Amino acid sequence: MNGKHALWLSLLLSAAGVAWGQEPGPPAAAPPPVNWSSLSEQQQKLLQNFHGKWDSLAPARQQALSNGASRWLQMTPEQRDGAQDRFRNWQRIPPEQQSLIRQRWQRFQQLTPEQQAAVRQNFRAYSGLPQQQRQQLRQRWLRATPQERSQMLQNQRARRIQRGLPPRGGRFPPPEERR
Repeated sequence: MNGKHALWLSLLLSAAGVAWGQEPGPPAAAPPPVNWSSLSEQQQKLLQNFHGKWDSLAPARQQALSNGASRWLQMTPEQRDGAQDRFRNWQRIPPEQQSLIRQRWQRFQQLTPEQQAAVRQNFRAYSGLPQQQRQQLRQRWLRATPQERSQMLQNQRARRIQRGLPPRGGRFPPPEERR
């Protein structure tokens, strides 16, 4: 492990909650502290920037750093490069937009697994469209009034039901709404 990767790892791990849009919520039960001596030699090497202050870190932070170091060690060089690129891209986003992304991530986390799957499916379908078509859809949505947006969503819901699919969110409406 060279110094460049160790530095990036410490940056990635110290901002892990921010980089992945996850802010630590109140834990159900506080995790036990992680002893520095219980870390593998490779983990200690990766986390060397934290060695002097390890015991002063909150147990949850110690656990997150330990888990992050384990994940990093299991990554291929290509995966590590990708993680570094994503972190650099995250740092370029203005704080206001980062906050919005965190809020959206938290809302996504509160969805049911079926709803999350539907969001992912919609995203894959959208991502598979040609760039020009994605741009047209974005512009159409941005130009629409709130009433037009509501109508677009209702039309989409009706098309999904007509095709025998559940509407967004993964649940069919009650029979009286299907008519």
